[in-house]
Amino acid sequence: MLRFTTAGESHGPGLVSMLEGMVAGLPLLAGDVNRELARRQQGYGRGRRMQIERDEVEFIAGVRAGQSLGSPIAMLIRNRDWKNWQDVMDPAPREGDPDPRRRAVTRVRPGHADLTGLLKYDRDDARDILERASARETTARVAAAAICRRLLEEFGVRLGSHVTHLGGIDAARPDPMPADINAAADASPVRMLDASAEASVTARIDEAKQAGNTLGGICEVVADGLPVGLGSHVSWDRKLDGRLAAALMSIPAVKGVELGLGFDTARRMGSEVHDEIEAAPGRPLAGNVRRRTNRAGGTEGGMTTGEPLVLRVAMKPISTLMRPLGTVDVATGQAAAATAERSDVTAVPAMGVIAEAMVAFVLAQAWLEKFGGDSLDEVRRNYDGYLARVAERIGG
Repeated sequence: MLRFTTAGESHGPGLVSMLEGMVAGLPLLAGDVNRELARRQQGYGRGRRMQIERDEVEFIAGVRAGQSLGSPIAMLIRNRDWKNWQDVMDPAPREGDPDPRRRAVTRVRPGHADLTGLLKYDRDDARDILERASARETTARVAAAAICRRLLEEFGVRLGSHVTHLGGIDAARPDPMPADINAAADASPVRMLDASAEASVTARIDEAKQAGNTLGGICEVVADGLPVGLGSHVSWDRKLDGRLAAALMSIPAVKGVELGLGFDTARRMGSEVHDEIEAAPGRPLAGNVRRRTNRAGGTEGGMTTGEPLVLRVAMKPISTLMRPLGTVDVATGQAAAATAERSDVTAVPAMGVIAEAMVAFVLAQAWLEKFGGDSLDEVRRNYDGYLARVAERIGG
């Protein structure tokens, strides 16, 4: 079973990412992970933290001579900002420690985990909550998923993302889509494929920053090159669309996920929703058929169809405002303005990269469930055998 866990706080010494269940023999370099970590740090509207950190991974287990070993892969990503926070985040008690320590948070922020976590875990300082609830944790997710992405690349699967909406402004979706979505999106400061929308969006971000406000938006993730049959219809927890939705909803500040037409399907007639099927010899990934449309977004019955997987992910505006909202100081019970932690105006462009990562993890997990083995070569043999059989079924 492929799985990953993460550990670490936003301003602690570093983040730890552990991926368990990856096959042996996967070619893997630190650069494969660092490339994705750098993409996560991009985007207009990011805060000063992105100028401080230059995320790089250190393999501390599971990789030797540029290949995975089949054992758990452990990675460390150091926080450069730790040097400025040691007295605040030091794990050990310090002689003469103030109580509370410097930068204690009692004026809890609406929309964040501060208050609920403080009550649930019976803490007095919400920093004990917010340091882990911070989206900085997604750095470790992206690291684990970069390895999953390498596995998928071995089989020709391509993942990309782009921003379709930010701060009330829509970006047109090009038709056809670029062959390399990320190459085009990453060239944009807001990761949009519509150059005509960029200036309006960056101006909107500047306005929000001046007003001490934050902005949300929507990104689209596309995975191409998937074979028919990942996931399963037989049990609720094996349905791929449900697993993808759960993974994407776990990203901080994400409040909605759509597959294909998503919510728009509820407003249409059946003839405008379902994808007609026709014979298409030479398309073994889809069983030698094609859907004339892809309104379902690449799944039917909780399984991939062989058409592109298309998901959209909605992110709310970040909870930390430089002109804070009203709250309660939990130390006094009195009304107060919420704490203003250093933050971004928007992280929607970065969220697209994180969403890619979570999709890559779920797809790699489903891939190894379907074509499992202990080595990359074994998985390849199983995949080739399955694809050959599928190609024989219709018009083969």
